[in-house]
Amino acid sequence: MKTFLKGYYGGIIILNEIGKEFMDRTKFQYAERSDQSMGYPQPPLQKGADGMDVIELPAPGALNVKNIDLREAIEGRSSFRNFSQEPLSLEELSYLLWCTQGVRELMGNAATLRNVPSAGARHALETYILVNNVEGLEEGIYLFLPIEHKLAKIKTGSFVAENITAACLDQSFIRSSAVTFIWTAVIYRMKWRYGERGYRYINLDAGHVCQNLYLSAQSIDCGVCAIGAFFDDELNAVLGIDGEDEFVIYIATVGKK
Repeated sequence: MKTFLKGYYGGIIILNEIGKEFMDRTKFQYAERSDQSMGYPQPPLQKGADGMDVIELPAPGALNVKNIDLREAIEGRSSFRNFSQEPLSLEELSYLLWCTQGVRELMGNAATLRNVPSAGARHALETYILVNNVEGLEEGIYLFLPIEHKLAKIKTGSFVAENITAACLDQSFIRSSAVTFIWTAVIYRMKWRYGERGYRYINLDAGHVCQNLYLSAQSIDCGVCAIGAFFDDELNAVLGIDGEDEFVIYIATVGKK
């Protein structure tokens, strides 16, 4: 497939029809033999937290949530940006993390079964959270450890929210949210089984996770707004990830209505 020079932006050459080329070259008939089929070792099921402060989370089942009819939840789903100053409780945060990436069953070292679907149960997403207003937590960035259902502290300080807001085109409701979910892809976890086609699947997985956040947030009187507009390199740098082996793929703000 041909690509055509479209123009320049910030000194970078922009090629037209890259999206079409990606879709074409990742068609199933072009799938190469996977590293899994060639006997290469499986990558870890989640990132580690060596040297980090680890925080216990309340059991997700300990929180009483409103019973919402499924149809009501689906029909009531909408993006919400005007958050109140009421904080989230640690129990509410634990519940949302469980709904979006909670591990139901650990299949030895082979896979995790979670509350969201993932291609081949690869679950290549990691969940970082920007905490602005959660009871019992300092402002800053944390990494969710889904197998242990714990948080690992990455960095703290109000400046972190400013840096993330700037990387997201200064969308001010990030700063006013109680917590912002930032999902990254550890891409080899998916590519190990599916090769280059795994880049397609990771985008599907991100959609599943974010929809669970929208629906579950309604049961604790919270609103959600998904964000796809951000400067990739700047946001990856704030999280301290390389942007190649691991990169930000999706964001969503959460706060009390």
